Amino acid sequence: MLKEHAKLMSAFLASGEVVGRKKLQKMIFIAKKLAFPFQEKFQFHFYGPYSEELTLRVEELCNMGFISEVREKKGGYYQYRYTVTKEGEEFLSLYEKDIPSLKDCLTDMNTQSARFLELVSTVLYFDNLTKEEVCEKVFTLKSKQKYTEEEIDEAFAYIDGLKKLKVVQ
Repeated sequence: MLKEHAKLMSAFLASGEVVGRKKLQKMIFIAKKLAFPFQEKFQFHFYGPYSEELTLRVEELCNMGFISEVREKKGGYYQYRYTVTKEGEEFLSLYEKDIPSLKDCLTDMNTQSARFLELVSTVLYFDNLTKEEVCEKVFTLKSKQKYTEEEIDEAFAYIDGLKKLKVVQ
């Protein structure tokens, strides 16, 4: 049971600090699509791929004291910051599995905006479609985000870069 929790904690540790629940969801989804060993199931939701399992696991890790969740008021909404606690690091040292390249990929993703990761994860969610069909899905499902064709091209290029980063290690 705690094996999946440990994998998730490894992701937090590799990322340092993750700011935003949406960003966290997208980072784990993208890592899973890049064949990192995350087991959470995702479905398409308002902001792209979303996993209720991931939300529950994060809540459990917070309740166990392994992850710190800090809620900050930002204008008209709340933003959440996640870090691994000292207790979490001790727990992880007992179960730690080295996942090659995970740190590099997550560190890179963590520097991106949640908006961009939403686009990247949406593109990956529809990776069984042609590029034209993916563009059509993005323009339809994400019309409020007003993504441009250039941004979609950037997302495809970013995905290719992450795949190379994973292979190089």
